[in-house]
Amino acid sequence: MSETAEATKDVAKEPKEPLFSAKNKRLLSDPLNDDNPITIQVLGICSALAITVQVKQAFVMSLSVLFVMIGANLIVSWMRNLIPGRVRIIVQLVIVAALVILVDQVLKAFLYDVSKQLSVFVGLIITNCIIMGRLEAFALGNKAWPSFLDAVGNAAGYGWILIAVAVAREFFGSGKLWGVQLIPDAFYEFGYMNNGLMILPPMALITVGIIIWVQRSKNTKLIEEN
Repeated sequence: MSETAEATKDVAKEPKEPLFSAKNKRLLSDPLNDDNPITIQVLGICSALAITVQVKQAFVMSLSVLFVMIGANLIVSWMRNLIPGRVRIIVQLVIVAALVILVDQVLKAFLYDVSKQLSVFVGLIITNCIIMGRLEAFALGNKAWPSFLDAVGNAAGYGWILIAVAVAREFFGSGKLWGVQLIPDAFYEFGYMNNGLMILPPMALITVGIIIWVQRSKNTKLIEEN
């Protein structure tokens, strides 16, 4: 009896992991660079090509993915011990689909113009490889707080790439950012012309490629060996 009591006492004395321990901080920081979902894992490329013509579209899409990913990660984490293994993918899809429908309805109600511009790509969040991948690989096997941090980190990593690509495309393609003219009219009077190629989808892929090159030039650990 005394041994059992001592063991229980030792367990009770075990310190809890800090909310922002080194391990938890990596959940936030790694997806921003070393484990970025777009430039390293090469996921979510479709939206990076399609909705980065304007910063506003990229920003709204990033917030939408952030909301869906946080909600889905938390719900799956809370239900992880209740979801049967055979139907886990279906359950995850239903959860994500419900959250995406909510986001879509909010956008149509308050940002109708942006909703029209994003078109089907909001609906395609349901099958976003980043979200489904994190649900399957992380949220299904971890508690709510780490799952929340994982969602924020991966959504932020996805979002900053989208916004960076959109900044380059909108500025050089139309001379604007967030719809505001930044290049003075005097430049156009002297012969400056917007680069029409920047608003075409192939330039999004090239811009992402440049970001990948910069990342791997700074961090040689990311370069794969043949």
